[in-house]
Amino acid sequence: MVGLVVRVRRVGRPAWVLGFGIWVLGFAAACDREAAPDAYGNVEATEVVVSSEVGGQLTAFTVDEGQTLTSGQTAGSIDPTPLTLQRGQAVAQRESAVSRVVEVDRQVAVLSAQRDALQAQHDAAVAQRGALQSQLEIARRNHERTKRLFAQQAATSQQLDQAERDDRVLQDQLTAQEQQIQAQAHQVEAQGAQIAAARQQQQTARTQVTVTDAQVAQLDDRIKRSTITNPSAGTVLVTYVKPGEVVQAGQPLYKIANMGAVDVRAYISEPQLAEMKVGRQARITLDSGESRQTLNGTVSWVSTQAEFTPTPIQTRDERADLVYAVKVRVPNENGMLKIGMPVDVEFDQ
Repeated sequence: MVGLVVRVRRVGRPAWVLGFGIWVLGFAAACDREAAPDAYGNVEATEVVVSSEVGGQLTAFTVDEGQTLTSGQTAGSIDPTPLTLQRGQAVAQRESAVSRVVEVDRQVAVLSAQRDALQAQHDAAVAQRGALQSQLEIARRNHERTKRLFAQQAATSQQLDQAERDDRVLQDQLTAQEQQIQAQAHQVEAQGAQIAAARQQQQTARTQVTVTDAQVAQLDDRIKRSTITNPSAGTVLVTYVKPGEVVQAGQPLYKIANMGAVDVRAYISEPQLAEMKVGRQARITLDSGESRQTLNGTVSWVSTQAEFTPTPIQTRDERADLVYAVKVRVPNENGMLKIGMPVDVEFDQ
């Protein structure tokens, strides 16, 4: 400073120059002594990439970059014709399966009626066998008595022959009845097997109806999803497709973010961490033309894990320091904050 004074006086400049120089140097020193921000950060937003849920030709797409969309707003549509044709085929298959169910139901009813009739005949034959057994028992006793009488010459040979013939006829009838009962039992069993097979076909047909119902419901859902619906309110950041393109299921269509409230990700040192907590108030300062703008925010998240200072932040020496990330939620109704914008952060005491 003394050297400057000597030079000014040697060349004969006015004395006020000396005062001005001192003021300039003092102002510069005061600027150097201004308190640095508590942290530096960048603006972030929750970005959502909206993808196609079905494949096909993009018949309509009404999204432009910078456009503001509301939640549930229609953003476009994909040609549903192939899905509609598949649905028609599935509906036809369902109707066929339903007809098969009705047919098998009738078949089961007929077979059940036939089995019941056979069972009734079998039961009647069993009852008749009981009557024949009683008649045979009487005929045998009569035959034995006639033989005793004939031996005593109290009965004729004709009476003995008749008693023997009655005994033999009833034995033959009972044998035939037994055979008929066994045949009817086999018929009832076979009819039961046919009914079981028909019931299996019935279950298969009903399962086919259930399967086709699920297919139709799935196709209805896919047809519904062929209309592209915006999932959340926000501003379109970038679009990836144009109307008329053929897209695949899962292909990104556009990216959207809610810019009404954004996050500032900043990094603090370990000494600052002790006083940092969710809900703490903060001020976000940014350059806006030739002036500085300040917005209020609230700490919404504090990392519990240290990391090295990210490469874009500060000098190489400072990047070697361990820091903790914090997020400050900042209202952005006027759209002043943009994604990636660098800002200064000051935390309220």
